[in-house]
Amino acid sequence: MPTTCVTGVLWGDEGKGKIIDLLARDADFVVRYGGGHNAGHTLIWRGERLVLHLVPSGILQERTVNVIGNGVVVDPLHLRDEVARLREHGVTADLGRNLLVSERAPLILPMHQALDRVMEAVRGAGKIGTTGRGIGPAYADRAYRSGLRAGDLLRGVGELRAAVEALIREKEPLFAAHGVPPFDAAAIAEDLAAAGRDLAPAITDTGDLLRNAVRAGRKILFEGAQGVLLDVDLGTYPYVTSSNASPAGVPAGTGIPPTALDKVVGVMKAYATRVGEGPFPTEIPEPEVQRLRDAGNEYGSTTRRPRRCGWFDAVAVRYGVAVSGAAELYMTNLDVLSGFDPLRIAVAYETPAGRTDRFPAFDLDRVRPVWQEVPGFTGDLSGARAFADLPPGARHYVETLERYVGVPIRLVSVGPARDQVIQR
Repeated sequence: MPTTCVTGVLWGDEGKGKIIDLLARDADFVVRYGGGHNAGHTLIWRGERLVLHLVPSGILQERTVNVIGNGVVVDPLHLRDEVARLREHGVTADLGRNLLVSERAPLILPMHQALDRVMEAVRGAGKIGTTGRGIGPAYADRAYRSGLRAGDLLRGVGELRAAVEALIREKEPLFAAHGVPPFDAAAIAEDLAAAGRDLAPAITDTGDLLRNAVRAGRKILFEGAQGVLLDVDLGTYPYVTSSNASPAGVPAGTGIPPTALDKVVGVMKAYATRVGEGPFPTEIPEPEVQRLRDAGNEYGSTTRRPRRCGWFDAVAVRYGVAVSGAAELYMTNLDVLSGFDPLRIAVAYETPAGRTDRFPAFDLDRVRPVWQEVPGFTGDLSGARAFADLPPGARHYVETLERYVGVPIRLVSVGPARDQVIQR
């Protein structure tokens, strides 16, 4: 394994957690480079469903060092609780040994979460559909150069209180105007200091560690939190996240040089999903979508919100592949489509300006898919371990998608368990 980034090529929720868990068996490091605890990666651990939010998906591999990079916004209270939950499930989460946090990672504070909710309320009908967990405001404070970082947790409670009071003063007029109760800076500082004492063994200069690992030829897996179409610059703006979710975020979010990234693996479902607001050209309308949603258990890992589901969008996937530089694709949830007939693929868009096979930056809500229909397939795919084991219709569907997206589909997942994969 070279230095590899695993990224979703659409709006996230593609099943990257399982893929990263699979690849992490051969990795020395698994590194998160962006996002926050709005992300959710679902793994199957000892027969149980385990959802990770901040902790990288290599945590189930005993020998792998998991790193939360400087591009991740960290709620320290949530991270402490997530580590505790992992330990309750028997997962080894050893702060300072197999779980590290960049000292440069921006912190999410209670004011950020309050501001997130206020901003969504102000947007009204134009709301973005955030999780309300303070992700955007924390990134905004980073840009304003007024936020705290993980290394600040190691300071005394007095310094923390002064920094928190300064942030409250910046935001207080807006909060007062929207009826948000005053914040207790002393209590927040005490909570941060307590979390800092617990997390202190993990907080370090991870950039230096990773640069040394690159020079030593160690195997590093970079974990995308969302997907390319949620990238703040390259996604379906403004219905995006607040970080560079594409592999472009790897160098800035980890401290490795841009030349150190060797390979990108794109992850996609056999159909399309997204959570939250925003245009979705291939969306299946209610109530027809419920059958697919239930078959795929399409509810957000973090929020449990029902995911919006649609047919495969080759136009969007081609764009995600082009932007990310993915050399190959891993497909998840092929088993979910068993029993659906026909299967639809969007191969182009009709726009007010005519037909196009390019993914537009504007007016995506005005496009209409140009459909290619292929026969469906039936049968239980969960036991297939070779491509030849799949029904002919399933093989034809995979090969058809491969032609339309233009890069090879090297792995097909046929169930949630770790071993339910087909290598091609």
